[in-house]
Amino acid sequence: MATKELTYQDVAEHNTKKDLYVVVHDQVYDCTKFVDEHPGGEEVLLDVAGQDATEAFEDVGHSDEARETLDQLKVGTLKRNPGDPKPKTPVPGAVSPAANNSAATGLGVGVYAILVLGGAIGYFAYQYLQQQQAAQSA
Repeated sequence: MATKELTYQDVAEHNTKKDLYVVVHDQVYDCTKFVDEHPGGEEVLLDVAGQDATEAFEDVGHSDEARETLDQLKVGTLKRNPGDPKPKTPVPGAVSPAANNSAATGLGVGVYAILVLGGAIGYFAYQYLQQQQAAQSA
């Protein structure tokens, strides 16, 4: 099956609940049948109806299952014309989701280390106070 090439103007005409197209990574998807099933609610799709939804799609961090569902909705590719909005490029130095997960793991280890260190300090402080109390009562 040959894929259709659609322009931004073509996509923009499909911006209602009963006729909803979105662009994600320069691929055009017909989400009309999926509007009522979308886990985030129909408003999320209606907000990007007839537009490039790449940034919104990636910001949410969709699952592999969601990406497979998206593949089933594909109707064509986006044909860029002069004057069309440019896709937003990632900001240099921006944290990717994978890097973000490793940062969270590092933070978890740090918190664990602080708890262990705090526990050790508390234990030795308790022992010291017990010795001081025993020395005073003797």
